[in-house]
Amino acid sequence: MSRRLTFLGGLLVASLTAAAELRRPNIVVILADDLGYGDVGCYNPESKIPTPNLDRLAKSGVRFTDAHSPSTVCTPSRYSLLTGRMAFRTGYRGGVFTGVGGPSLIEADRLTLPGMLRQQGYATAAVGKWHVGLTFQTADGTPVHHVKIPGDDTGPAKELARIRLVDFTRPITDGPVHRGFDYFFGTACCPTTDWLYAYIENDRVPTPPTTLLDVAKLPKHPYANDCRRGLVAPGFAHDQVDLVFLEKSQAWLTAQVKRAPDQPFFLYHATQAAHLPSFAAPSFQGASQAGPHGDFITELDFVVGELLATLERLGVADNTLIVFSSDNGPETTAVVHMRADQGHDPARPWRGMKRDDWEGGHRVPLIVRWPGRAAPGVNDQTVCLTDLLATCAAVTGTSLPRNAGEDSFSFLPALTGVDDGRPRRAFTLHQTIKSDLALRRGDWKFLDHRGSGGNRYETGELVPFALPDTAPTAPGQLYDLKSDPGERHNLYFERPEIVKELKTLLDQSKASGRSAP
Repeated sequence: MSRRLTFLGGLLVASLTAAAELRRPNIVVILADDLGYGDVGCYNPESKIPTPNLDRLAKSGVRFTDAHSPSTVCTPSRYSLLTGRMAFRTGYRGGVFTGVGGPSLIEADRLTLPGMLRQQGYATAAVGKWHVGLTFQTADGTPVHHVKIPGDDTGPAKELARIRLVDFTRPITDGPVHRGFDYFFGTACCPTTDWLYAYIENDRVPTPPTTLLDVAKLPKHPYANDCRRGLVAPGFAHDQVDLVFLEKSQAWLTAQVKRAPDQPFFLYHATQAAHLPSFAAPSFQGASQAGPHGDFITELDFVVGELLATLERLGVADNTLIVFSSDNGPETTAVVHMRADQGHDPARPWRGMKRDDWEGGHRVPLIVRWPGRAAPGVNDQTVCLTDLLATCAAVTGTSLPRNAGEDSFSFLPALTGVDDGRPRRAFTLHQTIKSDLALRRGDWKFLDHRGSGGNRYETGELVPFALPDTAPTAPGQLYDLKSDPGERHNLYFERPEIVKELKTLLDQSKASGRSAP
């Protein structure tokens, strides 16, 4: 009898050990920039842009159809992805960082996704666009963002003056390597847009910017007008950024697997594509037959394919959980010109685009592949990118402390096949560039503001896309997404009881500081 108990105990220990190993897969998060729901073939059968690698990833993984970025623009979305907390809770209302803007929006004592995984023994790396704020220093050690610049508070002269004040021999004091990552290579803000055209490695700028960007030498097309005339580092090529990021991620993966083959790793790869300006590398120009922006998305698809191939080559693909998504909806320029010139709709089938609180501004592709654990298929559960923290905690068998992941829900059941179909979220919050808020509960969506919350549809190139508000005097908007997925009929006055319920829920969430239980 005792021998049998010993044998069963051994089986139990072995099974628990195996379960622990299964809970500790490698994790790779690939975050695209301004990629629309309709830009990916597996989400839009009418897409004019070939995305074979993303389509294959979707076939072998779980394709979420009701996934959302936490915000309709870059900086707050990235903060929320990395912390599991909506950015409006920080009090930050600055939209997005530019140039050498800072300090870091992520608080020094806040648990982050990489920090949580590092506590579990993971090696962690971030490659690509950071855009959550950094503290650069002057020669005397003063944070650059503390220096008062005379004149226009928002003009180009101020941005350039701040960059010229930076002492690039001094370290960045609150970058990715201070917020949970062992290694970082990338850029402070949008790589080819926001004034500082230089790479950062860990806490330094190895090749500082020295000359003013000559915009006259840049390509000319409808998607090429987003480059601020900032300072550029020697050797920084606008059309090579994503290939440089790819090379750095591949090198880190290769070195990590060789150095510590039994250590799990977490890679956060944040691409430049498909943020304007759309400067695809020469080998991708004309490849999509869908114009320069289509070519740029083709390059993005190539990057995804190469990262997947690298995992295969290193023999770790079968034990790697891969997450692919976008930080918000498609840029206005892409929507306007691709609809007109290529018959392609980056936001299809939703109303709105980047910056808007309508679905096109924050409903994004989300594909998750986990070989042997996540059964391939399509899932219509409502999820948000804030949920990555709680999901990865569940994947690794970790409990989050009360002061972390305030808006993060685990969607692990939706991956492992034990999903009972019940919504994991009681409600989901949405935030615009102006920190206007919306709340989604089931099919009901309440916007606590008038209009888009972001773009102006009264003037300019968006006028043709303006839709009449059926309740123009209402202070907010209410839509039934089941019967009205295009958000055309504002039910604010027709269903006041729903408005009251959702408004109360939103106010309670703001007051309590969380939406997760």
